[in-house]
Amino acid sequence: MMGRKQSDGNAGFLRAARDGNLEEVLEYLKGSTDINTSNPNGLNALHLASKEGHLNIVTELLNRKANVEAATKKGNTALHIASLAGHEDIVKKLVESGAQVNLQAQAGFTPLYMASQEGHSEVVKFLLASGANQGLSTEDGFTPLAVALQQGHDKVVSVLLEHDAKGKVRLPALHIAAKKDDVKSAALLLQNEQNSLELQTKSGFTPLHIAAHYGNTNVATLLIQRNADVNFRAKNNITPLHVCSRWGKLNMVNLLLDNNATIDEKTRDGLTPLHCASRSGHESVVDTLLERGAPHSAKTKNGLTPLHMSAQGDHEDCARLLLYHKASLNEVTVDYLTPLHVAAHCGNVKTAKLLLDRKCEPNARALNGFTPLHIACKKNRIKVVELLLKYGASIESKTESGLTPLHVASFMGHMNIVIYLIQHNANPNTATVRGETSLHLAARANQSDIIRILLRNGATVDARAREQQTPLHIAARLGNVDNVVLLLQHGAAVDAATKDKYTPLHIAAKEGHDEVAQILLEHEAQHDMTTKKGFTPLHIAAKYGNIKVARLLLQKDANPNAQGKNGLTPLHVATHYNHANVAQLLLENKADPHATAKNGYTPLHIAAKKNQMDIATMLLEYGAKPNAESKNGFTPLHLASQEGHTDIVGLLLEKDANVNSQAQNGLTPMHLAAQEDRVPVAEILSKHGSETDTHTKAGYTPLHTACHFGQVNMVRFLLEHQASVNATTKVGYTPLHQAAQQGHVQVVNTLLKNQASPNAVTNNGQTPLAIAQKLGYISVVEILKPVTEVQVITPSSEDKYKVVSPETMQETFISDSEDEGGISNAGSMFLYGNLTISSQTVDDFLPQSPIFGKPISEQHVYLPYYEGQKMHNREDSISLERGGSASPLDTSFDKDIQIHYPAVDNRGRQINQMGATMRYPSYLENGPDYDEEMRYYHGDTLSPKDKTLSPDRSKQDGVFYSGDYSTLDSNRDSVTLDTTRDRSTGDSTGDIFGGGDDDDLKYVTDDTYFKKRPDQLFTEDLYAHHSFRYGKGAPQLISQGAWRNHKSDDRLSKAVRVCQEQTETSSSTGDLVPTKFRNATTIYQEQFSASPISTEEILPHWQKANIVYQGEYSISPTEIEHHFDFVTSLPDDSVKPGNQGLVYQTQDYMDAQITSQSFHAVYSAAPPSAGRLPVGTEANRFSSYSGSSFSTSFDPDNVPVDKSPVYS
Repeated sequence: MMGRKQSDGNAGFLRAARDGNLEEVLEYLKGSTDINTSNPNGLNALHLASKEGHLNIVTELLNRKANVEAATKKGNTALHIASLAGHEDIVKKLVESGAQVNLQAQAGFTPLYMASQEGHSEVVKFLLASGANQGLSTEDGFTPLAVALQQGHDKVVSVLLEHDAKGKVRLPALHIAAKKDDVKSAALLLQNEQNSLELQTKSGFTPLHIAAHYGNTNVATLLIQRNADVNFRAKNNITPLHVCSRWGKLNMVNLLLDNNATIDEKTRDGLTPLHCASRSGHESVVDTLLERGAPHSAKTKNGLTPLHMSAQGDHEDCARLLLYHKASLNEVTVDYLTPLHVAAHCGNVKTAKLLLDRKCEPNARALNGFTPLHIACKKNRIKVVELLLKYGASIESKTESGLTPLHVASFMGHMNIVIYLIQHNANPNTATVRGETSLHLAARANQSDIIRILLRNGATVDARAREQQTPLHIAARLGNVDNVVLLLQHGAAVDAATKDKYTPLHIAAKEGHDEVAQILLEHEAQHDMTTKKGFTPLHIAAKYGNIKVARLLLQKDANPNAQGKNGLTPLHVATHYNHANVAQLLLENKADPHATAKNGYTPLHIAAKKNQMDIATMLLEYGAKPNAESKNGFTPLHLASQEGHTDIVGLLLEKDANVNSQAQNGLTPMHLAAQEDRVPVAEILSKHGSETDTHTKAGYTPLHTACHFGQVNMVRFLLEHQASVNATTKVGYTPLHQAAQQGHVQVVNTLLKNQASPNAVTNNGQTPLAIAQKLGYISVVEILKPVTEVQVITPSSEDKYKVVSPETMQETFISDSEDEGGISNAGSMFLYGNLTISSQTVDDFLPQSPIFGKPISEQHVYLPYYEGQKMHNREDSISLERGGSASPLDTSFDKDIQIHYPAVDNRGRQINQMGATMRYPSYLENGPDYDEEMRYYHGDTLSPKDKTLSPDRSKQDGVFYSGDYSTLDSNRDSVTLDTTRDRSTGDSTGDIFGGGDDDDLKYVTDDTYFKKRPDQLFTEDLYAHHSFRYGKGAPQLISQGAWRNHKSDDRLSKAVRVCQEQTETSSSTGDLVPTKFRNATTIYQEQFSASPISTEEILPHWQKANIVYQGEYSISPTEIEHHFDFVTSLPDDSVKPGNQGLVYQTQDYMDAQITSQSFHAVYSAAPPSAGRLPVGTEANRFSSYSGSSFSTSFDPDNVPVDKSPVYS
């Protein structure tokens, strides 16, 4: 009860303070009420009295020691509240009582900011006089001056300016006024000398730049009247005219030009205002600039003209204006790119058509020989491909490396383009300079569907590249089981051999693709085929440690003891590469551990040399002989001793290896240890009874060898083990002679300390001193001269001294290449086998990339690369690893990249529609942004066009504009026809093709349209459009519902009936029916009349009936199944003479029997046996969008966007 009374008392106290009732406030204070008590929002009596302007209560509370710094929950003190309310007397009282004038609330608000915001100029003056810092800004970066400008408080602005406004805001004050077109504030600000007309942001932009950006001519006029420089160059030399041209501010353009703005001023990268306007598609600005003399042929640093810019953005009207003013059609960049190349690259059909209509060269070759058709094929611009071919582009044009458009489309996996090119007689067997056909490139890119299409259309399955590799070699190399099976089903030679005799099985063994190897073996691949140097697939599997393939080969009875031309078995190879598991497998399958190469080496020799302890142990367990000798008599112990492998040496000695075994030249393991200074090995050999004074055939002891090679540690070891210091060779040389001959001072001193005789004489009378003198070893001479007593006749200087050397091991290495290499003599080096071990790989002998001959392991194909519109010497390296469907660059810089989510019907089949997509908008669609604006101007290369719809087109949500498959909103489930556009103006007349542009199609996925507006489906306009785009007939898909609505059209019914009757006779009626319609036999017919019809009526109505909704109209399989009957036979001119393997073969269709010419590629590419269309990950291969479908090291779609300074 007491708590409740206290709470009521506090509330009453606060209420009295708010109401200004001093007597009641004092009454509460006489009691137990806390003077600083507050409500739930943190407001106390001082806050409330300050807010309401009750000076007497504020004074009384302060006198009674109320906390002047107490803050509300938002961090506001009484001074904040009084300043916001504009109570000057209370503000003064609070400051006199110690209130902090620069205390910031939660969002950074100061009392000065609050007073400035509300326009309380007198409070502002007092706070400034009391030390308020007007440079303090809020969390959003606004200072008191900025907010006063924003709110239009002229008096406050003047006060702040008088007190030297130095606040740092996102934009200087004058820039803000220019942005708002606030002439009054701008004029006021210009009265302050610090607000210079040339005051710049961090990016160098003046107020006039800002006004130009927003088209604010009022402020701009003021600035110009105050002598603002209309040609002021910001960072990267951007002038106000560049800015307003880029943003289409026509009035501003005129204003600047009227005030002597330089019309041909260039940015750092050479962009003129006309470039900027052309790029952004502002035709009114382009027209004005051209009329005022802007140079239409001006080029950027990289050679881009305004026409290139218009082509890039598909700004047809701008291009038309430029051409009207005589802009050159075939002007090229430094990389020989014409505007048509650019339009093809971006898929801009309208501009491309305009250029072609004006006789632009369709076969112009850019750097490396790429034509617009090549680029369109790479970027999957099907409409541009159609257009180019219609205008005479060469379908067989080749780049410098021999790539045709079909090569490019095949590698990229663009099925619709591949089919279209084949339909237009593209040769699938044309070879590049490396001899690779389109089938090779499709195999290289793992494009299974493209392989299927090519094989069905005349591609040679065993086409040979320059090194004789076939597509099957490539598929085996990549481990693509589907492609291997597909090629084999089409008759690929399973044992086809390359120039170096590599079969697909060799390659599968090398790569470890056991599934591919299994398939090849099931197709009777020969497992005993050998390479040019004699290696079988088992050798290759052993080399690379591919145990699964090795096991598979052994299960197929591959010979584990097959020998290459130099005698190496798979066990030799597995041992050399230390593949213990493969060696174990081979031994378990009766591989011979005693097998010898041509030089006599067993696998144990190799294990000893390579220090392969596990394999050596395994070989010895399987009975390998520790004393097996090579052709020259060397044992494994010799090799291990020379290499210093103490563990192997110990293992061999435990297995009774002969410690004093001598090779044919007499070398023992101790000799080889001495040669290489292997003291630890020598110790083991000595413990096992090795002799220290064994002589070779030439009489050399281990001490001779150690002295010859200057191995002082070994010399000391041998002398400690009683080696004879004065032993002589057959020509009388002692160890001291050998040391003196080689000039080894330390060894000479060591020998002399161990009683070596300096007076010993060789068979030809030479002392060690004489030899040292002859060879000019001064230090040795100085050591020997005092101790030598024997005087010999020094040979004349003309006599040449013949150096004598001890025996060494002279062998050859095993080749690291499965080709085994050749035998190479290495002098005194230790070499073994007849095969040099090197790092060369099989890639040298396998299919290589079509341009620069890089190994297939890199798996790159090279297409045109333009970066900054500069074609680099390196080419467009397109990796085969599919990294998803998004561009590797920031999506905001890609014109029309889409992510597709394949829709499926209730049968699990993919629905071929474009509705469920997500579009990344261009950064140009976003309004001006302080952090991003003006990047447009940096650089001069092609950037994505601004896809923002112009006002007169914004309503056309359902339109797919030319070359852009991606203008759907992400929340749209389907696309419907726009039936309201006039053919010529875009206004409403009912033409379903809108403005009548041949390539401005809309797509139909809503079947309700057929029922609502069937009359629109059978118009001359629609048929004319169809016949323009698709010159040949196609299977007829007739809407049952649509035909029923035409039952009243008796003439149309009769026309269909005539067609249906299969007029194959020579009757007069049949002769008049076009050939390509005769086989359309399965049209649904129950509702049609069979009454006679005159021949004069047939053709016009048959044309109306011949409406084919092909793949480009995005009819889903479900809709087709529910609303259409399918034609099972084909137009008799759809199969070209001599090429019966076209995609139209009926037996290859799925149950839907849909070919749909070049656009329903998903159906025509589906396997004959498939009961459904691919879905999920598999379906991603069928997604069709404008961006690249591969993870690339660059993306030509990202001809980089210009970088420019930002407003700061």
